[in-house]
Amino acid sequence: MTSRPEALLPINIGEASKQTGVSAKMIRHYEGLGLLPAPPRTESGYRLYDADAVHTLHFIRRARDLGFGMADIAQLLDLWRNRRRSSAAVKKLAMTHVAELQARIEALEAMKRTLSELAEQCHGDDRACCPILDDLAKAEKPPVADCCTSSSR
Repeated sequence: MTSRPEALLPINIGEASKQTGVSAKMIRHYEGLGLLPAPPRTESGYRLYDADAVHTLHFIRRARDLGFGMADIAQLLDLWRNRRRSSAAVKKLAMTHVAELQARIEALEAMKRTLSELAEQCHGDDRACCPILDDLAKAEKPPVADCCTSSSR
């Protein structure tokens, strides 16, 4: 007999959640999306998860940790389950995700730069004038400078 958790399978949703780090609510959600096959149930209606289901939950969790969305995870699961797939299809999906992550990083860095510039212009004192609030109140992306650049300093 082994000491691995799989030796204790099938398990209920609470134990599956504990073993995988995926909440019971998300496990049910993944079932609803078809990412995880509906498990068999006990007479009293409790779900029972086998080793394959737990392995799939680990896969989904890892993919989520890497930032993949549900549609991409569905594709990755299909590719993972298809032993006749080409790794080129997997790599293409991963590289597309890398490009999306890079675009998000660049957007976040631009936001950080803008907010840092605005914070530098804010005196942070008892005055009401605040370039951060002035910028947020504008409908369009303005050049950084407003009430605090006038002679009212």
